[in-house]
Amino acid sequence: MKPTLLVLAAGLGSRYGGLKQLDGLGPNGETIMDYSIYDAVNAGFGKIVFVIRESFDSEFREKVAKKYEHLLPIEIVYQKLDNLPEGFKLNPDRIKPWGTNHALMMGKNVINEPFAVINADDFYGRNSYKVICEFLSSLDESSKNRYCMVGYRVGNTLSESGTVARGVCETDAENNLTGIVERTQIKRIDGTVKYKDDNDEWISIPDNKPVSMNMFGFTPDYFDYSEEYFIHFLEDNADQLKVEYFIPTLVNDLIINNNATMKVLDTTSQWFGVTYQEDRQWVVDKFKELVDSREYPSPLF
Repeated sequence: MKPTLLVLAAGLGSRYGGLKQLDGLGPNGETIMDYSIYDAVNAGFGKIVFVIRESFDSEFREKVAKKYEHLLPIEIVYQKLDNLPEGFKLNPDRIKPWGTNHALMMGKNVINEPFAVINADDFYGRNSYKVICEFLSSLDESSKNRYCMVGYRVGNTLSESGTVARGVCETDAENNLTGIVERTQIKRIDGTVKYKDDNDEWISIPDNKPVSMNMFGFTPDYFDYSEEYFIHFLEDNADQLKVEYFIPTLVNDLIINNNATMKVLDTTSQWFGVTYQEDRQWVVDKFKELVDSREYPSPLF
């Protein structure tokens, strides 16, 4: 059974000022998402599910999804603010989406197989899709509570333009995740990767220390956990206007309570995105380098 790729794209319209402004960073105007779909298809994924906002459905289908529909089956689902469990009502003053795990929940009715989750505007790299697809493809139909994430080597995720925030992963002897510690300021100083701790001191960590870049793999039972936990989340936060329901929030809870395991998969891929405006040219140059080295064709499709 081929796994599915769930692409969280509901934030694209707000981040880019409209789909027409999806940034072409490749040599022929390819977007970061174009490279993601290309890598997923070649890794062996069997279906793509996009989570978008209903308000830009027609534009998304015409300008984005249409490029991929000849490659493999495509499903489109909507993340809506008022898609809440029975008994909860939307605060009329809330305009911010409920977060990545709420967006993931929108895929429940169209995903019945192991699936990976990515952000639409992050470049994850060919090897990452390979390792997560291999893990998910190895699971049988009865598999439950066996999840995975791609653990990027922190040195492969940094920006040359400033500090970055990363979820630093702690693992056991079998590379199962035991916890994620959010470090909000990480950068390379004099050749060494360091993060600033709570005492404002810079602490060194190895280049290959795994960090989370929100590339997760789940089996469909994760949807049930998500819905159950979302109720508890809303009991505490329903009237809040900005608090969000994130994937690592539930993952940490499941691990702490021994309900699931999450294998941390090593990858040689370099993650990148446009964290700062100054990063844009570096990303353009990086795609050109990947094309010149023939890792990707040009044009991509």
